[in-house]
Amino acid sequence: MTLINQRLALIGLGTLSLLLIPYVAMFFSTEVNWKTADFLVAGSLLLVLGLLIELVLRYVNTSKSRVFWIAAVVIVFALIWAQLAVGLL
Repeated sequence: MTLINQRLALIGLGTLSLLLIPYVAMFFSTEVNWKTADFLVAGSLLLVLGLLIELVLRYVNTSKSRVFWIAAVVIVFALIWAQLAVGLL
C-alpha cells in the first residue's frame, strides 16, 4: 500500500472513529440524540476536511503556506460546524 493510499485510509478510519463517539454516547445519555442525517452531515464534513488537508499537503510546497492553508481550512470547517450546531451566525 502506498503512502497516499495509507493516508486516505487513515482519513476514512479517522472519520468513522470520530463518528463513533456520538453513536456510543447515544446509548448512555438522552442528551445526545443524533438522527441519520446528522451522522451523514458530520461524516461528510469530516471527510471533506481530511481530504482538503490531504490536498494541501500534496500540492503546497512551502511549510509556511501549508500552515496557512491548513489553518484556513480548519477555521472554515469550525465555522460551518458551529453554524450547523447552534446557529452561530
